[in-house]
Amino acid sequence: MRIVRFVSPLTGADAVGVDDGERLVELSGLTTVAELLRLPAAELRERCASADGPAHPSADVRRLAPVDGRTEVWASGVTYRRSREARVVESERAADVYELVYDAERPELFFKSVAWKVSGDGERIAVRDDSEIDVPEPELGLVLNASGEIVGYTVVDDVSSRSIEGVNPLYLPQAKIYLGGCAVGPDIRPAWEVADPYALDIVLTITRAGEVVWDGKASTSQLNRRLDDLAGYLFHADVFPDGAVLATGTCLVPDLPFTLADGDTVTIGISEVGTLANTVVRGLARML
Repeated sequence: MRIVRFVSPLTGADAVGVDDGERLVELSGLTTVAELLRLPAAELRERCASADGPAHPSADVRRLAPVDGRTEVWASGVTYRRSREARVVESERAADVYELVYDAERPELFFKSVAWKVSGDGERIAVRDDSEIDVPEPELGLVLNASGEIVGYTVVDDVSSRSIEGVNPLYLPQAKIYLGGCAVGPDIRPAWEVADPYALDIVLTITRAGEVVWDGKASTSQLNRRLDDLAGYLFHADVFPDGAVLATGTCLVPDLPFTLADGDTVTIGISEVGTLANTVVRGLARML
């Protein structure tokens, strides 16, 4: 089963439903993922299991990024050894900061995007035109309801400027938060259908002019944090009325000096969760 945000073929309006791979059934009484994430986990699961709205062939609907309303996207940093190594290499003055946070009890968490700025599967992502080195960061996303319960998983691309962040860690918001810097999708895989979230393969492929210019494979088994701990820190002193998506950090980072280029295609696949593909553009004007 997949929880899907899509354009209803009947009304042309945004809708939410569940997809078994052949048929997508709308959730009656709900029109947004945000409404679903306001529910306790048990009730959310029951609503998905008892979907009885209009049905459509899965192939006939246009999918949208599975975040809307007041849902926020947040991200975790330095949760894999590979990301720690990459941050240390790119940092010019504060490499020890990343060494310390990898082993610290408190994780690095940062805001990534509001829902309306998120790109979905098949849509554009962007790299900043004032940055020299830019990379995708493939991450398992936790879908959290308003109570902070993990109710699903999705794929997140935490697009990042390595050159901006490398100059000074205080530049992290500019390296991470901008239009086109976050993609989520294609759908939400319910948490109750994933037996072991610490045994998921993550594959990243970057193609340019039809040729693969970088690819890699890793696993969530390499994660240095517990997923429920990350969620707990996010909700410890804040509220998320429409839930949140929390990216759990990256384990695949191209070596320097690799950078994304205008026209590249980034494809991220996470076993049992889904595949997210986006085309890269350079600069705000191209994103608009």
